[in-house]
Amino acid sequence: MKTLLKPAAALGLAAFVAAVGQSKAEAADLTLCWAAWDPANALVELSKDFEKQSGITMKFEFVPWPNFADRMLNEMNSGGKLCDLLIGDSQWIGGAAENGNYVKLNDFFDKEGIKMSDFAPATVYAYSTWPKGTPNYWALPAMGDANGWFYRKDWFARPELQAEFKAKYNRDLSVPKTWDELKQVAEFFQGRDIDGKKVYGAAIFTERASEGITMGATSALYSFGFKYETEPGSYRMEGAVNSDDAVKGLEFYKSLYKCCTPPGYTDSYMGEGLDAFKSGQVAMMMNWFAFMPGMYKDEKVGGEHVGFFVNPAQKVAASTLGGQGISVVANTDNMDGALAYIKWFAQPDVQKKWWSLGGYSCLNAVLNDPSFKDSQPFAGQFLEAMAGVQDFWQEPAYASLLQAMQKRLHDYVVADQGTAKEALDKLIVDWTETFKEEGKINN
Repeated sequence: MKTLLKPAAALGLAAFVAAVGQSKAEAADLTLCWAAWDPANALVELSKDFEKQSGITMKFEFVPWPNFADRMLNEMNSGGKLCDLLIGDSQWIGGAAENGNYVKLNDFFDKEGIKMSDFAPATVYAYSTWPKGTPNYWALPAMGDANGWFYRKDWFARPELQAEFKAKYNRDLSVPKTWDELKQVAEFFQGRDIDGKKVYGAAIFTERASEGITMGATSALYSFGFKYETEPGSYRMEGAVNSDDAVKGLEFYKSLYKCCTPPGYTDSYMGEGLDAFKSGQVAMMMNWFAFMPGMYKDEKVGGEHVGFFVNPAQKVAASTLGGQGISVVANTDNMDGALAYIKWFAQPDVQKKWWSLGGYSCLNAVLNDPSFKDSQPFAGQFLEAMAGVQDFWQEPAYASLLQAMQKRLHDYVVADQGTAKEALDKLIVDWTETFKEEGKINN
């Protein structure tokens, strides 16, 4: 396995910490901040190796997803010192870089022989660079993720359901390859009785307050051909955000919500979807790859009961990007220790163990290993998804941009206000106003 470290850098973490001014005995604690979810628990376990090697005690601040962005961005913007290391969302990278919240890591990467070419290109672009696509790095790719799908493999395999579905649609009941096929499957299961219980077609994202409905709807929008700009970096949105393809994608997402979700599913995101799937309410669930290891281990619906598939294509193959990079918070009082952690985390052996514990490595040496696809029942789908990921705006004003999209999508999809074209037209007006305030668009 290809090493990331120059021979001179292979002295061990304790030696590195001492070399930059901290002996093992004097090494201060480090606090790493992230969201509270399954991968965070895996990182706690992984970090025990860092503690043993460095003598640094790791502390963790994990915040539930609905409150994660507000808590962490407020912490950084107020000059707080809670976090030494932060695994922050991809959308934050622009604001964190321009506001001086993150340490630029180029010189450190060069010194330690950490090469961004050793990580999956999509993750480097999304999690590390600002301005986008430039060799200016503010994070190390840490947690690859995309929006995917879970399904009741045991239900799909039932002979009587297979026969009924084949008679109705003239194809096998199997993993959907397009959104049209997904809707057929969802309609087939909607309101059906299985084992004496009424079930529903699909759990999708409809949450209004944070990012849920945007992350869900874009999974359809991207596949139908939605773009944020007519040309990258132009901020010209007319004809892209509200294109015919974008309108069709949004109309489709609403039709799926209307036909095939559980009753009262008006404000649902990750947790609600997991609950619906684990309780046997739905045949399919939209959710992040990050939850697949935990679901596969679930005693009731895991193992042979559950299957996984990549986000369906329509006009194009695309998936909504999740995941995060790990950054050093500029306000840390333990810069040396934080950099030591980044160096340790980048090592191939650490990245391999990270994957085995339930994290999602972005290192090519892990992802391109011939054994990777067979290492987990969702590993192949993860590679497929990451090859076609698309992300929300990563502009410093992303929060305002996101709030506008949340409102327009929820008003149309859930609240039944207006048409899809009207919702997207209004979104362009919202976004144009924000970009004018940011000086990105001339009046």
